Amino acid sequence: MPHLVAVPILVPMLTAALMLLLGENRRRTKSALSVVSGLVGLLAALALLRWVNAPDTGGGPGSIGVYLPGNWRAPFGIVLVADRLSTMMVALTGVIAFAASIYSTSRWDRAGVHFHPLLQLQLMGLNGAFLTGDLFNLFVFFEVMLAASYGLLLHGSGRLRVQAGLHYIAINLAASSLFLIGAAILYGVTGTLNMADLGMRIAELAPGDRGLVHAATAILFTAFFAKAGAWPLNFWLVPAYSSAVSPVGAVFALLTKLGIYTVLRLWTVLFAPDTGASAAFGQPVLVGAGIATLFVAAFGILGTQRLSNLAGFSVLMSAGTLLAAVGLGQPAVWAGALFYMLSSTLAVSAFFLLIDMIERWRNAGMSVAPHEAAGTAPFLAEDLSALSDVNLDDDAQALYGRAIPAGVAFLGLSFMICTLLLTGLPPLSGFVGKFAMLSGLMGGSGAIGATGWTFLVLLIASGFLALIALSRTGIRHFWTQPHGNLPSLPALEVLPVAGLIVACIALTVWAEPVLRHAMATAEGLRTPTAYRAAVMEARQVPNPAPSAKAEGKGATP
Repeated sequence: MPHLVAVPILVPMLTAALMLLLGENRRRTKSALSVVSGLVGLLAALALLRWVNAPDTGGGPGSIGVYLPGNWRAPFGIVLVADRLSTMMVALTGVIAFAASIYSTSRWDRAGVHFHPLLQLQLMGLNGAFLTGDLFNLFVFFEVMLAASYGLLLHGSGRLRVQAGLHYIAINLAASSLFLIGAAILYGVTGTLNMADLGMRIAELAPGDRGLVHAATAILFTAFFAKAGAWPLNFWLVPAYSSAVSPVGAVFALLTKLGIYTVLRLWTVLFAPDTGASAAFGQPVLVGAGIATLFVAAFGILGTQRLSNLAGFSVLMSAGTLLAAVGLGQPAVWAGALFYMLSSTLAVSAFFLLIDMIERWRNAGMSVAPHEAAGTAPFLAEDLSALSDVNLDDDAQALYGRAIPAGVAFLGLSFMICTLLLTGLPPLSGFVGKFAMLSGLMGGSGAIGATGWTFLVLLIASGFLALIALSRTGIRHFWTQPHGNLPSLPALEVLPVAGLIVACIALTVWAEPVLRHAMATAEGLRTPTAYRAAVMEARQVPNPAPSAKAEGKGATP
């Protein structure tokens, strides 16, 4: 079973290599390989998730799986760690990647070259970053993921994609440089880059070295903030995500969550309560960055009218909420935030895919409706009074009481469900996640404080502003103008969107076991003793003993 930890990394890597050998004239084969690889990765991730939640019968940290690819003990060798947090993120990646790979086979994989190999390499980087146990390999997997994302962002060409791609590449190259600088300083002070070993050594640091460690961590977290979309390092995100093709945008929703995951993992392991003077270092910065990001994103989503920009600002709202929740430092809030992260990421990914179908039907592929370009509204006269025949079609027949075509009904209902999920309205999983965060905040020991109240008000207000923006957009796209043509919805596009929405509904129905998993994850993050012990006590696999026949051949006469 421990070898399964490497499967989410090896499967996309080998699939990408095989696709590159096939060449561009075997697109159908590549599409089939991409879907099969996504399914295998999803099944492996679910198996890992089930494994780490199995009852611990060994008396030790049995819910944490450690794999030594080079068979060298930590901290000297590469370590892959599968605990509740990392396997949850890998499973989330598997669900979204599987849906995006199916959706892309409809038409988007033919908009450029090497789409499926780049997608597989990005999945390899994402899964590797979630599972790795040391900083240097985290950097390596980050770069694999980013190199693939550069090509995916430019997929389909066009001036807007090239312009956004250049900004995206520049900011991520700068962030990668900061990553290397911070890691180098940490290694120079502590002599290790293994995360578990770093936490143990920071607790034993001399007072004179703590300043360097804190400076190195600040540099590292600046890089992670840029990747997570934290303000003021997030002005590149909305243009980049909104210009990417829809299946790429759906997968890109995971990139900010990788930044959040890295901040949460490193902050809890390196600055745990047992690290002395370094405990909870940088907590006010985490909360402040999260609140600022949530504030900017809430007004950004209110000020935009493009569907793709709405999805981009929804990603920022999710990132701000999660950063602020992490900075509050309360396990009960973390549990709600982890549940919210699952729901919001699935919803945003479904929204990116849904936007492509709505725009293709509503605006003939354009980003804005024809009446917006002309500066007029289809249901108002020039003096802004309502038109008397607005509810009549071209044949002067009443529109009331007509059956809604199935395609329009699917788009409308899916948009409504995504709105409920993204704004956190009941009864779906977005509300459950926000309610769990607020319950953890209100039920915690001690006073909430000004920071807690600010987070509470912003969490509710941002959902209200997002509701206004999404409702306004829904009215404009579904109510303001009758359409003569019905939407063309291939099954390869409908099924992924429906699957992601069903996954969000399943989160709502089975919220209790998911929240139990999230609470166990949060408790493990608060006291990372079990994580450190599992990594540092992982044993090498002994070499196989030589057989008697081999010993006889080597014997001297």
